[in-house]
Amino acid sequence: MPPTLIDGKAMSDSLLLELTQTVQQFRANTGRDPGLAVVLVGSNAASQFYVEAKKRACHRVGITSYDYRLAASDGQGALLELIDHLNQDPDIHGILVQLPLPKGFDEQLVIERIQPSKDVDGFHPMNLGRVFQGLSGFRSCTPYGVVRLLEHQGIATAGAHVVIVGRSNIVGKPLAALLVQKGVDATVTLAHSKTRHLSHVTQSADILVAAIGVPEFITGAMVKEGAVVIDVGINRIEDRRQPKGYRIVGDVDFDSVSPRCSAITPVPGGVGPMTIAMLLNNTVEAARSHAGI
Repeated sequence: MPPTLIDGKAMSDSLLLELTQTVQQFRANTGRDPGLAVVLVGSNAASQFYVEAKKRACHRVGITSYDYRLAASDGQGALLELIDHLNQDPDIHGILVQLPLPKGFDEQLVIERIQPSKDVDGFHPMNLGRVFQGLSGFRSCTPYGVVRLLEHQGIATAGAHVVIVGRSNIVGKPLAALLVQKGVDATVTLAHSKTRHLSHVTQSADILVAAIGVPEFITGAMVKEGAVVIDVGINRIEDRRQPKGYRIVGDVDFDSVSPRCSAITPVPGGVGPMTIAMLLNNTVEAARSHAGI
């Protein structure tokens, strides 16, 4: 039987509809809209694409999106000054600085400059630490989206062995933290570039999450029969057969993996839309918290 395609786009649409209703209620109670500041530094084409997608989603649910553009030549000082201003602006409930930043910028310093109560990306050490301890705090958007997808699909995580390939602070580590919390109860292995006999590790996974940033790295030979495969990767590879000269693929070789698994996320249309939905969810929660709701 062909695997079940885990449709992140459909679930994202459902979540955005719920958020639209929540925003309408927030507006009725406060006379204001939630506000998200989107900051883009430089001219990275992929970053520009992601920023525009996030702004469209904000408009769709009724969040006011404030657009800030800086040239790379403006320097890190200008970016930090802007963040300080946004931290104090009562109309801004969430701040998103699109990553990666241009060469020469200290991303960690920039992340830590954002007020934790406005860190809707969930990257600030305070929010990450609270999530690790099972306390309230903004969850990183992509990991939170993965967990919500698994829940929505009815995929049992309690007692399941989850192997995450990739240990970034953006996906791998915070996802591991979410999956081991009570109520999710997975047993997690966090694999990475130094993991010995990686294929043997991935073959033991009931749920395999690919978040390594290498196009089509996970092949069918690395996947256990019947496993659930979550592909977090979004990679642009050259393909002269395509009108744009490229195509988008994940970190999973879909053609060789899909015949072996029970369920799989497509790329695009899987985890990506959920990341944006969770960003908007965090922004609405930030606005509600600021208003004491």
